Parts: sequence; C-alpha cells; structure tokens
Amino acid sequence: MNSHLSFLKRKLLFSLIILSLFSCSNDENLILHPKEGEIEKEGEIEKEEEEEEEALKTFETIKGDIGMVSLYDKNKIQDDYILVNDAMSNRVYLIDKAANLIYEWPLGERKIGNDVVLLQDGTLLASLQDENTEILFGGFGGKIQLINKDGETLWNFDYSNSDHRSHHDVELLPNGNVLAIAWERISLEEATAIGSKLGTEIYTESIIEINPNNDSIVWEWHAKNHLIQDFDETKLNYGSIKENPQLINLNYVDTDNGNIMHANGIGYDPINDLIYLSVNYYSEVWVLDHSTSIPDAASSSGGNFKKGGDLIYRFGNPTTQNNQLDQRLFINNHFPNLFEPGKMLIYTNGGELKQSTVYELKLPIELTKKIIPSTSQPEIIWSFTNSELFSPKVSGAVRLPNGNTLITEGDYGIWEVTELGEVVWKFSSKGFFWRAYHYNKNDPAILALDL
Repeated sequence: MNSHLSFLKRKLLFSLIILSLFSCSNDENLILHPKEGEIEKEGEIEKEEEEEEEALKTFETIKGDIGMVSLYDKNKIQDDYILVNDAMSNRVYLIDKAANLIYEWPLGERKIGNDVVLLQDGTLLASLQDENTEILFGGFGGKIQLINKDGETLWNFDYSNSDHRSHHDVELLPNGNVLAIAWERISLEEATAIGSKLGTEIYTESIIEINPNNDSIVWEWHAKNHLIQDFDETKLNYGSIKENPQLINLNYVDTDNGNIMHANGIGYDPINDLIYLSVNYYSEVWVLDHSTSIPDAASSSGGNFKKGGDLIYRFGNPTTQNNQLDQRLFINNHFPNLFEPGKMLIYTNGGELKQSTVYELKLPIELTKKIIPSTSQPEIIWSFTNSELFSPKVSGAVRLPNGNTLITEGDYGIWEVTELGEVVWKFSSKGFFWRAYHYNKNDPAILALDL
C-alpha cells in the first residue's frame, strides 16, 4: 500500500514538471523576440550609432590658393604634398591637401611638354617643348632638362628635328641615365616599302637612353624594326598578325596624319630590366627587354629573354593581334605606373564609354623568371571607376602610403579614394593636368627644397 502511494506521488510530481515545461514553451515568443517597443528602441540605438559614425566624416569645401578642395572624409586622407603638372597653364607646383601653394618653380619662357617629376635631390626632371619643333603632334617635347629650385637649367638635351622628336614622358634610371620616348618619321617611300596601307608618311615610336654626363645615346629601340602586316604580301614583313604577338601590326590604326602609335608613358622595372611602354592608339602596354645591346634591340634575338627588341609581353587590347575572344581592358591608356615589384597602376581613359577606370594589375610571374608569359592579360587586383570620372586624355594614378590611390583626372583635377572605393578628397581647378605625384612632407625630395 505504501509502495503504491509512493508511485502515485512520483507520477503526480512528474506530471507537474511536464506541465511546467509546456507552460514555459508557450512563452517562447516572449522570451526570444522583443516586444514592438523594444524593436523600436533597438532601431533607435542602431540609428544613433550610424549617425555617430557619419559624424566622424566631415564634408567640407575649401578654397585654396590654386583651386577648390572637397573634403569628404578628412580622417582618411593622406595629408602630404602633391606635385602638379598643369600643361594648360604651363605651371609646375607643389600643393598641400587644402590646395595651398607650397612652392612653384619659375619656368620663365620654358613650356612644359608633359611630364615633370621631382627627384630625390630636389631637382626637376622635365620634358619641355622645343622652340622650333617640326613634328607638331600633341604631347609636345623635343627638349629634356634638369632644373633646380631657382629655375636654373642644370642639364639640357635637345632631340627635335624633322625626323624625330622626344615627347610626353621621361624616366630616370638607377644608373643616372634618362629614358625618353621619341617619334620617328618614316617617309612615304619607306612606309610603302614596309607594307603601310595609308599612302602617307608615318610616325612610329622609338625609345632612347641618354647619358647626361656626355649627352650620348647609349641604348635605343625602334618600333620600325619589329613590324608585321597582312596587307601587302609582296613585302618581307608580310605574315599572320595573330601568330606573331611579338610583332606590331603596322596597319592597326587608320589615320590621315601618320601618327599611328602615339605612345604616352614609360615605366622601368629595375629588378627585371624591363621597359613598359603605354601606347595610346593601340590601347596597349608593350613590354621590352632593356638588357639587349643596340644591335640586339634592332633584331629578334639576344638579351635576357633571347627575343631581342621584339615585344616580350603586351596587354590591354587583344584586337591588335586580331584576337576578338579575349577580354579587352583598355580604351586608350596612360601612365604605366610600376608602383611596387610585380604591380602596376594604369589609367584607361574610356573613349566612347565616357567613363574612365583605374586598374591595379598583377604582372605575370614569368617575367621575373625570364620566361615569355602564357597569359594574355595580367590579373586585375583592384579597380576604381565612377560616373563622374572621365578624361579622354592624359591622367594617371599613384598609390599612397596609407593604401589610398591618388587619381589625376586630366581636365578636372585630382581624386583620392580608399581601397574600398570611397572618395575622401577632391581637388579641382581650371587647368589641364598631365599627372600628379605624391610626396611625403619628410621625403628627401621635399627636404632638399628647404621650404
């Protein structure tokens, strides 16, 4: 009997426990989900947090000595100096991020061609316009100078006559020599003899390396030595464009003024001794082996890659090789900026797209192994575009120490954007801006100016 009562008590207790558990389960929504008022309160907290975050961003418009600055988020800008090349106003000056004029070089009667860069010793390396140029295409040059702070010419090199003219860009090499791009006139007779279909004289590109100590040309490369065409089968350079990517399609550009290539930028890779040439009308970058001798550079053998002066690699526009399948990256391009080993920033103007794009590219690893790359295009690591970013000419991009990118939009001014594509700073002024270069305030080049 007692045993039976104990069993009933245990059963009753178990039932009460189960009932309690079911009762708790009916309150599940009350426990796991806040009431309507609590939802509103949580939303208000989130809104306040967003407003606090936005408050850290300080939009401000500043009128400086040189132009207008828009500060979208001054907490994220790289607060240093910018060297500005203004081709329209014929000015080269240094500004801060408030568009205040820090220093301007007295150029006198000299006119900038395009590129002017501040060297580590405080001198300018400048591409200037020759006073009596006979080749009149845009990207004027013909004269290269080193200029000190006071505007004094420390070195001058003229390369301008009816047959050739330096233009656009110059590059200082580690050995102190200077690389320069130059147009080269090809007569109508010679152009016809190599298979040109234009029926006019043409101007192809060349690169010269100048020793400033004695004004001698110590290395040179000429595009005319590396041409192919499929227009006139009676000529020696007749062949398949697609099967010879190392050669340049002579008849890719149809123009009546003979300016068929229009290179506009040059970059040098000191680790692998390679030259990167931006060729605007081909919408490509051509890679050349600088380790060659002058005779080798005129041939298809010799140098580290055993290809002489033929193209080691090319990218940006496969249609120049009659390739319609692979992706086209560039519609006109400027400033092949080798900002760190194996990486390049480049500005593609956009042409008929009416919108420009900046690409960060990872170059093929084969180039460091002296092997011809098998890929037709480099890897895109990062890119930036914006509906308001468009310049059909000039322009470029540099990477800043904080990871931001400084973008020159040629007929507007300069942008600074973060890695996530956030615009944090803009500079605008009346001018035509070839490029803008960044300098830390404690950079040796700035300290050498003794401002």
